[in-house]
Amino acid sequence: MFSRLRSDLQCILDRDPAARTRWEVLTLYPGLHAVVLHRLAHWCWTHRLRWFGRFVSQFSRRLTGIEIHPGAVVGERVFFDHGMGVVVGETAEIGDGCTIYQGVTLGGTSLYKGAKRHPTLGRNVVVSAGAKVLGGFVVGDGAKIGSNAVVIKPVPAGATAVGIPARIIPSKAGESADATPPAPKFSAYGITLEDDPLSQALKGLIDNASGQEHQIALLWKAIEALAAQPGKKDCVPGDAAREECFEAERLAQLVK
Repeated sequence: MFSRLRSDLQCILDRDPAARTRWEVLTLYPGLHAVVLHRLAHWCWTHRLRWFGRFVSQFSRRLTGIEIHPGAVVGERVFFDHGMGVVVGETAEIGDGCTIYQGVTLGGTSLYKGAKRHPTLGRNVVVSAGAKVLGGFVVGDGAKIGSNAVVIKPVPAGATAVGIPARIIPSKAGESADATPPAPKFSAYGITLEDDPLSQALKGLIDNASGQEHQIALLWKAIEALAAQPGKKDCVPGDAAREECFEAERLAQLVK
């Protein structure tokens, strides 16, 4: 029990730069208190002490602002950062090393009792503030859910889901969608500059337009060179674009 508590303390110190000491985390972090109380509630639930499990769960909710159903499965080193307003449903499963921010809902879309109604998070998943993950599907290992995203379908391992409804950005060569380096660093709130599909699409259009203007300028220069040869009639209009003027870099900065 104490080794697991030490692991929980260390994971918070690793992921939250505002955490200064173990004593501060142990006494002042509601995310840690919610996890510890959930273990008691879950033990009661699995040993048929259902009412007492719900009582502990509701006490934890009032104390921490984090509501975890006693039937939910929570792995090791799970960090509820801030955590206020988090709701975790009965059949939800949270894998080891996950980080869940404030306002997250791991909810269900079915009313059938006994069915798998809530999502399963793999290892090291980051669910950002305000995200809603709804349904009995799997979010793969290392996936990231963007702030305020509404996820209603499975997310592959290493991918990023953003938007309403969420769009899936696949991982790159088996790595996290933000091109995590070989020694991965924790990404607060799970999202980097490369995780917005609209920005990526606009950057692609800007690059394409810039390349086309470059090719057009080269063509006009080639035509001008041919027209300048002896015996050739000048066929180059005076307003031909011989130089590039497309401000690709400035436009790329605007969509960041």
